[in-house]
Amino acid sequence: MPVIHIIAGPTASGKSSRAMNRATKENGVIVNADSMQVYDALPILTARPTKEDMNTIPHRLYGTVSPAQSCSSGIWRSMAINEIEKIIAAGQTPIVVGGSGLYLKALMEGFSPMPDVPDDIRARAVARQAELGNPAFHAELARRDPVMAARFHPMHTARLIRAWEVLEATGKSLAEWQSLPKQNPPEDWLFEIELILPERAALNARCDARFDAMMEGNVMTEIRDFSARLERGEIPPNALINRALGAQPLLAYHQGQIPREDAVEQAKLETRQYAKRQMTWFRHQITPQKNIAKITLIP
Repeated sequence: MPVIHIIAGPTASGKSSRAMNRATKENGVIVNADSMQVYDALPILTARPTKEDMNTIPHRLYGTVSPAQSCSSGIWRSMAINEIEKIIAAGQTPIVVGGSGLYLKALMEGFSPMPDVPDDIRARAVARQAELGNPAFHAELARRDPVMAARFHPMHTARLIRAWEVLEATGKSLAEWQSLPKQNPPEDWLFEIELILPERAALNARCDARFDAMMEGNVMTEIRDFSARLERGEIPPNALINRALGAQPLLAYHQGQIPREDAVEQAKLETRQYAKRQMTWFRHQITPQKNIAKITLIP
């Protein structure tokens, strides 16, 4: 019975190094489950594994999606299952690593079929939200799709946009799509999870230290090149990669809009807040299931 190892936890918790150690011992192949590292952009800022690590141990789904495209949890799940099946067939050990909880949940628990939303419809949804602001956007969604609007807080921007764009693209509520039978993982798969949940102060310190190291490295060269791609229209302004932690403050610094110290502090704050949300999510959402053989908590 195939066992899929999952190493999960908040950003800067040490997932990648733990995965490298395990892969070295177990003839492993590391599969990315980070929603930003999947894009072919900002490898330093998104803390993608180094080229040296990727040359030492096989890595999959890192930098494989154009930043002009959108990679949903459903799209990622299909790619991940394909990679895992190939790894198992080759007699190697699949090690799925990342902090994107919805990706992991989709892999382990299955996923209701979801429609592909054309980029132009997604862009219009983003523009409409920006035009109205969250309270008014939520109110308009409530008039058109009261079921989904009732599920989301008015400040849950990404979820509101998702509900809106699905309604626009298909004429059906996201709730209808979510009620369809789930596409489950293969029945013979078992998952073993290592869940890294560091003490909060230590995690915050790691977040700050990692960002300082990025600033001392080549992250601003990366931001300069990314800004040029945005200006040339290679990456649309509503692309999901623009939500990478620290991207907006560093772009503002690069463009001379804010001082360096303000950009760094904003980026660090974003990262710490995101790590806190991840910790809360993992504590409540990673629970025993029939296809989960073991959950190991690591401080």
